[in-house]
Amino acid sequence: MTGDIIVVLVVAVALVFDFTNGFHDTANAMATTIATGALKPKVAVGVAAVLNFAGAFISITVAATVAKGIVDAGVITDTAIFAGLIGAIVWNLVTWWFGVPSSSSHALIGGMIGAAVASVGFSAVEGDGVLSKVIVPALIAPVLAGVVALGATVIVYRMIKRYTAERAERGFRWAQVASSSMVALAHGTNDAQKTMGVISLALIANGNLSGGDDFTVPTWVVVSCGTAIALGTYTGGWRIIKTLGTKVTEVRPPQGFSSEEVAATVILASSHFGYPLSTTHVVSGAVTGSGVGRPGASVDWSVARRIVTGWVLTLPAAGLTAAVAFWVTDIFGEDSAIGPIVVTIALAIACFYLWRANNASKVEPDDIVQTPRFEQPAHELEPVGA
Repeated sequence: MTGDIIVVLVVAVALVFDFTNGFHDTANAMATTIATGALKPKVAVGVAAVLNFAGAFISITVAATVAKGIVDAGVITDTAIFAGLIGAIVWNLVTWWFGVPSSSSHALIGGMIGAAVASVGFSAVEGDGVLSKVIVPALIAPVLAGVVALGATVIVYRMIKRYTAERAERGFRWAQVASSSMVALAHGTNDAQKTMGVISLALIANGNLSGGDDFTVPTWVVVSCGTAIALGTYTGGWRIIKTLGTKVTEVRPPQGFSSEEVAATVILASSHFGYPLSTTHVVSGAVTGSGVGRPGASVDWSVARRIVTGWVLTLPAAGLTAAVAFWVTDIFGEDSAIGPIVVTIALAIACFYLWRANNASKVEPDDIVQTPRFEQPAHELEPVGA
């Protein structure tokens, strides 16, 4: 009976994490589209929410990696899984408050690792899986996305150099709608699966689900996770959207299109191979690369360094927070549901006060949209020299 109560708490907290993932990572898909005015802020997050939900149904490859490739499902307990989720949620809220586009994916993985180590020891961590599926892709993906986005942006601006800025940007705003939609779909495909994997891991640990070769994610888990991330996305994480859309570099529509296409391609490829990749890392790398590639653009490297610092801290910070959460729950007994209940109530109270503080100093959607700026006279609508 106690085990079932803890599983219910794990599922509930996992869906809360999925919700925070949605509003924390909305910027991945829509930051540049909102900044350039290609879509109005509320419309953009609405489109992203629908596509995040749809993306959750495309694949379960990443979910299988999280469920069986990060920590040992045979020794991890549901209480430890609960603590891992608490660590991920807390780090998501901290980085959201400061507007740092950190990785929700790495917060979740770091939380699971920290809780597993606190409860069982390092033997509970699948070292090869963490290295090959998490660490190596985390190092390669943002650099690859940045380099490819740089090249793509250079090519795009060479293709449109004969056109007036107004005409080129008007056309690429429409293209951005398509490219940002692909990023949103890719985000739903990759990120919603991570929460599916955690819930599946809890069900395996409690004996409700087989972890063998016939492993599959129950339909109710897929629907629940898709719904939670979509609802979170629709709330709009305006603080992080502002950072990624306006502070790293001034984004123009052709440049935004280039970065989004590159990011979507990398994320979808990683989902196909089962890598729980950080969509935040990929998009941030692509935006930075596009800023380097656009003629006359500049990148605020101090903001970029702050983002990278957030990346580096995410795994250990979420892991440490999860370990502390596990030790707190363990005070009430390893198999007791009282500890998780107490921690859940404490988190709910903290979220309430954070919500009140946010209302006093929140970022409005209209603060993010850039004023259109054309380098050529607006009345010249035909190609130069036509």
